[in-house]
Amino acid sequence: MKIIGLTGPTGAGKTTALRVLEELGAVIIDCDEVYHDLLENDADMLAELRESFPEAFEGGAFERKKLGAVVFASPERLEKLNAITHQYVDREVSRIIDDSRKKGARAVAIDAIALVESGLGAKCDATCAVVAPLRRRVRRLMKREGISEEYARSRIAAQKPARWFSRHTDITLRNDADEETFRALCRSEFEALLGAER
Repeated sequence: MKIIGLTGPTGAGKTTALRVLEELGAVIIDCDEVYHDLLENDADMLAELRESFPEAFEGGAFERKKLGAVVFASPERLEKLNAITHQYVDREVSRIIDDSRKKGARAVAIDAIALVESGLGAKCDATCAVVAPLRRRVRRLMKREGISEEYARSRIAAQKPARWFSRHTDITLRNDADEETFRALCRSEFEALLGAER
């Protein structure tokens, strides 16, 4: 079973790349979904978050939007959030990978911005960064999440630049043309990865 890690800056177009991987038979592990599930169900992680970001717990109840407003305004606080959550996400992703292997999956694709910084990258046969021009990323983020341009740009500014992801992954997929062209690029790269011997 091949394990492919997909990362890159927010709004670059990872969803399109993941759809191609799914069409090629990969089990998709969305680390955002894993993370949000842990926010609802993992008492240990919530206790650590409450200690580090008490302002995200209004009247004792946790609020994701307040946590986002706190961390995306500060790269240091985002890094602190990642330091807490990566360990929990990595553990759950490892469990899903093991389960997929037992079920005979052809491939697993891990979608995670944190892939390079956490332990997930070491689990992969190959890591890919999806990058795109800034204007395209801002528009995509505004449309996808219904947020203002200012908030979209602040979220992007809080993260590492696209060139950082490219330097720390095996393959860079540049999403700088139309969607059909990008899908074709993804299919070509992923078919080569899935067809290669480990």
